[in-house]
Amino acid sequence: MRNLKVVLGAIAITLSLASCKDEAKMTAERNVDHYVVYVDSIDRLDSNDRVVNWDAIEAEYNAKMSEAEANMEKLDEKAKERYNEAKAKYDQIKNDAKESMNSNSGSDTLAATFFGPGNVVGNDMSFAWVNKDNILSVYQNFFETFKSNKDSYSRQDLDKIKAWYEALDARKNTVEKEGLTSEDNNKIAEIKVKFAPMFKWERITAKGEENEDAKEAAE
Repeated sequence: MRNLKVVLGAIAITLSLASCKDEAKMTAERNVDHYVVYVDSIDRLDSNDRVVNWDAIEAEYNAKMSEAEANMEKLDEKAKERYNEAKAKYDQIKNDAKESMNSNSGSDTLAATFFGPGNVVGNDMSFAWVNKDNILSVYQNFFETFKSNKDSYSRQDLDKIKAWYEALDARKNTVEKEGLTSEDNNKIAEIKVKFAPMFKWERITAKGEENEDAKEAAE
């Protein structure tokens, strides 16, 4: 009887250890699942949302990654492969977000010279803060800023300026329906007549300089 109890006790211990081992493996796999799902959710976010919320995203990611790596030795090869694929995906997302943040930083600085600090352009370029009372001054500042600094803009700067100008024109179409006076509308038209050929010339010369630089680099 005593030998039977010893045998049964040993079996119970073995089963208990196996159960703990299985539970640890299941926990490790579950943590990898959570990690993979989180990375996929970041990937599905709009790029602008990622940039705006990047600090919170990265903090949550680091927590998920720590959990996934805590029991990595208990994972099978398939689970490890899923983890590595998700990590590679995240690294690419992070690189894209950092590049976007650096680009936006330069763009925001340039935008501030045209529209003033605090007046957000945003990726949608809706210019919602522009109204019938301030739109003339916005055009005036835009034109004077460009006129004063036109020789310093790069090709990329000019592309941004062109996009902002076209978006501002689109906003003007809306503002006209909201009570823009004929006097202000006429003054804006005068600004546009002066701006168009000036901007066109700068685009042409910038393109020529770009081609010349490329030619010299090739030689």
